[in-house]
Amino acid sequence: MSLNYFDYFTEIEETFVRRRGKPLLVSPMDWALMESWKGRGVPLHVALRGIEAAFDSFNSKPRKRAVKSLLYCQEEVEAQYAEWMESQRGARVGEAENGRNAKTNGGGDNFFERGIVLEHLASRRRELALVCKGHAKVSHGEFCETLTRLVARLEELEIDFARAAQPNTQMLERALTDLETLLDHAMRRSVTNEELARLQAEAEEQLLPYRNRMETATYEATMNNLLLKRLREIHRMPRLSLFYL
Repeated sequence: MSLNYFDYFTEIEETFVRRRGKPLLVSPMDWALMESWKGRGVPLHVALRGIEAAFDSFNSKPRKRAVKSLLYCQEEVEAQYAEWMESQRGARVGEAENGRNAKTNGGGDNFFERGIVLEHLASRRRELALVCKGHAKVSHGEFCETLTRLVARLEELEIDFARAAQPNTQMLERALTDLETLLDHAMRRSVTNEELARLQAEAEEQLLPYRNRMETATYEATMNNLLLKRLREIHRMPRLSLFYL
């Protein structure tokens, strides 16, 4: 069975917590970093290998300070990813096509009980409707229109999933990811340029201690994730992904 969306985050989190040796949850910044890796296409096995290598290096030279953040492993993950990308060059087009076809023809994979998924969709639809209602009292602009469309599309997904003979949560997750992307753009447009600049400055300040150790692409993706997290908090916006079940 091919790797699903949910394994990516749980595997990284469990590996990091295991190697750190302390049963503490990862931070919001760590989640933002993981999302940036996922978004850039860093394979899970590469990310895990980078984390293991980073801790192996750390443990070879005993230090007084413990590893507190996944950001400690970022440099090694980037190095492992660069090596992996280099190894992929020159791969035959036919092999790539076979890989894509295998994913496309994967069938009805369902990693959650139908009832749990349906309750998640219904709950998120109700939450979005409440957010929409709250904004409608203040403004009837583009943001409210987008929320109304999202509520309708969530209802369609809910009906389709309920009726499906072979419900496929991976396909559903891709649809929910598309909706979250639409929602992210709408949230950005819903605030003034001044407010957006202030939120971006806050995100930059959070990442400042790690800036010199982060690749440009990772830094930008992580900062974007932190900015979106803050916008979701402001709007009290629910996460649609099944990962947040």
